[in-house]
Amino acid sequence: MPGTPPDDPLGRTPDVERALVRLCAQVLPVWARQLANSRSQSETAVAEMLTAFAEIGPHLDMTARQSKQITAALTEGQDGITQLARACDRELEPVLQQITGPAADAVRRVITMVHKAVDALEEISKPFEYETQMVNLQVDRMYQGFQYQDRISQMMTLLHNDIERLCFVLTLPDVGLEDLDHAAWLERLQSQYVMREQHDLHDDVDEGQPSAHQGEPGAQGDRGMTFF
Repeated sequence: MPGTPPDDPLGRTPDVERALVRLCAQVLPVWARQLANSRSQSETAVAEMLTAFAEIGPHLDMTARQSKQITAALTEGQDGITQLARACDRELEPVLQQITGPAADAVRRVITMVHKAVDALEEISKPFEYETQMVNLQVDRMYQGFQYQDRISQMMTLLHNDIERLCFVLTLPDVGLEDLDHAAWLERLQSQYVMREQHDLHDDVDEGQPSAHQGEPGAQGDRGMTFF
């Protein structure tokens, strides 16, 4: 091998040196693609979580204020405003059957005012429900961010272990050609993948292209929440 000292301190033969070069040439690009994708996912996930945390604060404040308004409306009177409206109907309808003229008009106005108050309460509850939904949406985004972090941790751990394995093999004084077979090495690495994305990057499949590993057990896509 050009440039290799004649007396290799590790005792490698020229064939072993050439196999080592072939192994590194095949394995290192795969590592680079996996690590680059992991970094990209990490940055995206962190940015998404920061955005979610920034947006959830105003919605929580709005929910708290509206909750107080609803509580105040519900606690008006001895049994709450809804019960008050029903009590007014129950008590005043018989009275209307017995009176006429201005007195009857006054009773009807009272009943109308009570029902308007109940309607107002219902209008207050509508934005309260919307704000609650927005809070839930942001919470879901946070959970998705945590999922990304979990996936990234798993991917990085796998690659870290494989790097350590290669480093160990490279320091063996009696390493053989079978230890440096790049096809066997890559097959072993790929057998540990649990996500379809890892298989695609391993095979250098472009994003959006059909994967040869789609549908295989353990070859999971990006959608859905799966924690490992």
